[in-house]
Amino acid sequence: MPQPWGGHSGPSMLASHADRERAVDVLRAGYGEGRMEQAEFEQRVARAYTARTVGELALLVADLPQGPVAQPAAGAAVPRTFLAAPRPRTNGKAVAAAVCGLLCLPTMGLTGIPAVVLGHAARSETRRSDEGGDGLALIGLVLGWMSVAGWALVVGLAVLLTVSAGAG
Repeated sequence: MPQPWGGHSGPSMLASHADRERAVDVLRAGYGEGRMEQAEFEQRVARAYTARTVGELALLVADLPQGPVAQPAAGAAVPRTFLAAPRPRTNGKAVAAAVCGLLCLPTMGLTGIPAVVLGHAARSETRRSDEGGDGLALIGLVLGWMSVAGWALVVGLAVLLTVSAGAG
């Protein structure tokens, strides 16, 4: 059975002032949670301060859920409060939109429409979920729409030139 105070000695080991204070802290927590009446709390605290051995202290707090705990050693684990928040998962469609957008130039704009479609889908999904990648989706959208606009301009000019050549 593990020692309640973190030591390796038995319950007959003499209690220190720190051991008594830890037991009283556990009793205070139990009282604060409504696990005992004030009269019982005061009686247990008085017995804790007069306890001679670690075993006596362990009996005073044995029925409380926290029980006696050892003081954390230096270099103990960092509480979750101080840990960096985990980075959200990046949306796959956002990555694909950015890649398609970047490939618009080498593919002569053929990946522009997929970049736009994937970019809109990714932005919609990132708003509804905890996923990241909104910036990647936006890059895909901008480059994709620029490609589509470029092709629309080329086709418009071709039609305009064809119409003006046929009229003249």
